[in-house]
Amino acid sequence: MLDVVELLARSPSARLRFSDVVRELDLTQATAHAILKTLCDRGWASRDPVTKTFALGPALAVVAARTDTARPLAHAARSAALRLSREVGYACSVVEKFGDSLVVTAFEGEPATQPSGIPGDRIPYAPPFGVAMAAWDTVEEQRAWIRRGAGDNLERAQRLEQVLAHTRERGFDVDWTTPALAQAVQVVGTLDSSEMPTPVRRIMDQLLIEFTTIGFLSDDNPGRRKQPVVTIAAPVFDERGRVALMVAAHPLCALSARQIREIGKHLTDETTALSESRPAHSSDGSWAAPQRAFSSDGEEREAKTGGT
Repeated sequence: MLDVVELLARSPSARLRFSDVVRELDLTQATAHAILKTLCDRGWASRDPVTKTFALGPALAVVAARTDTARPLAHAARSAALRLSREVGYACSVVEKFGDSLVVTAFEGEPATQPSGIPGDRIPYAPPFGVAMAAWDTVEEQRAWIRRGAGDNLERAQRLEQVLAHTRERGFDVDWTTPALAQAVQVVGTLDSSEMPTPVRRIMDQLLIEFTTIGFLSDDNPGRRKQPVVTIAAPVFDERGRVALMVAAHPLCALSARQIREIGKHLTDETTALSESRPAHSSDGSWAAPQRAFSSDGEEREAKTGGT
């Protein structure tokens, strides 16, 4: 039933027919009919008698209104993403962590090119995704994040540790992982190399090293001038001082170092405002929230971060 609701939510402008629901979710007609009837009876879905298509129902508006009250930080983050989108001129999103997955819970603005995630999409909390969260996560969660991307490969683990350290120093994440590359990462990550010949396994391991770190270009890498910046993201902390979610801007175009710093300043101004009433550090081993100071031209003067 929840799959049907999520399908309708992902298609707000394209009303779905009964056959679309059956096909998209691989349901039997009997199961789809029973679910849609129940949803329509409860007002969670509605059926247009003329076009015979389905959409979200009015009862969900009540649920959404209560959600804003029950999850004030997420609601405030969505408002911040909307403000940020207007300030920087790029689409912005809110991403939250649920278990080992990241979920896009809000998307504001109209990008020239749609990024890889839309509201409701789930992304694995593993390299190259979720750096802005992992960089300030607990030590245990950082190790788990690195392990999901590096496995037993020491070289890959060390490169990912460097990525997290540099992100903390900068105060926000800058990611050049394009949607096409993100898809390649997920495909290669599902392959079992243990049954492959040794030469092929070595190639696969090297591919994973490159795929999981290619989106993290160093600040002095000349390739960043031509590579489109996909995401600039920063964390928001909850009342315990732990990372609760992240707000991200999606330029999807090449940017100069100065432009990146300017967007990063706007972004961290918003995320700091969301987190400023929270404790700076939690006793469970999570990293301290970054404190930044910028000069008038956007240069970062100081970045104070916590440590393990």
